[in-house]
Amino acid sequence: QVQIVESGGGLVQPGGSLRLSCAVSRSTDKTIGWYRQAPGKQREWVASIGPFNGRAYGDSVKGRFTISTDNAKNTVYLQMNSLKPEDTAVYYCNYVPPPNNWGQGTQVTVSS
Repeated sequence: QVQIVESGGGLVQPGGSLRLSCAVSRSTDKTIGWYRQAPGKQREWVASIGPFNGRAYGDSVKGRFTISTDNAKNTVYLQMNSLKPEDTAVYYCNYVPPPNNWGQGTQVTVSS
């Protein structure tokens, strides 16, 4: 079973930046993405990257977030710039479409 571990979250002020990392236990040719779940809301898809580096973004993060991969390290990154309070959520990494199992996620809090 593939293991996925997210890291890099934290507390940042509005307008700040964070880079999230997603370590995948083995390489894959599947599309993989980032999701987030804010308090009291359903989990939503944020961004994804396919096996040929095709990228897609949700409307709320387009132009501010960038997804990328380091295939040598089996790692997926999410560079988040111009963060807003509404970006506060637990961020998860998973395949697209996601299976039923999820990792622990990493908390991102945007607050002054």
